[in-house]
Amino acid sequence: MSYRLAIFDFDGTLADSFPWFTGVINDTADKFRFRRVEPDEIDGLRGKSSREMMQILGVSAWKLPFIARYIRKRKAQDLAGIPLFAEASSALGRLHEAGVTLAIVSSNSEANIRKMFGPDTARLIAYYECGSSLHGKAKRFRKVLRKSGFATHEAIAIGDELRDIDAAREAGIAFGAVTWGYTHGAAMKAAGPDFAFEAFDAMVQIIAGAAR
Repeated sequence: MSYRLAIFDFDGTLADSFPWFTGVINDTADKFRFRRVEPDEIDGLRGKSSREMMQILGVSAWKLPFIARYIRKRKAQDLAGIPLFAEASSALGRLHEAGVTLAIVSSNSEANIRKMFGPDTARLIAYYECGSSLHGKAKRFRKVLRKSGFATHEAIAIGDELRDIDAAREAGIAFGAVTWGYTHGAAMKAAGPDFAFEAFDAMVQIIAGAAR
């Protein structure tokens, strides 16, 4: 098996944005009139799918595009306080050096992501498909495949949420789950990804090794 294309999620996978998210979720709830999240609920919600969380919090599907736009705008204002994970840039650099083509598919904006990466890391990414809807990643995965010319068996998606696994399966590509993101690692592993990465180094070794 050879993975020549690695498609990354951003928030929770490369950027340590979950603490920021917990700080703005109740402002968002008040603005869009869904249920606030109590501090003792956060851990339990991290084991749920996005659809389950929507049901628990009473979020109407029609509000999602407006909520996503608001979250992107808030992030743009707070970028200085949202770091990348310490090894993220190095891992992307090692994959690029190994000949792996890199892509980002994220509900975050390309402008936000490029600013957070900085110019040296941003230029490593061949394809940005950003601003995707909560459940629209499969379409974006297929778009990256078309643009890049790689076949489905040459690609792997890497993400931190259950919806990322679902999208990869819908698009027919392999999936590597990271265990340090928004969704608990145990829940990600239970969903049956092709790989479960406990650290960036292990991820690089699997993907870069397969690319050789």
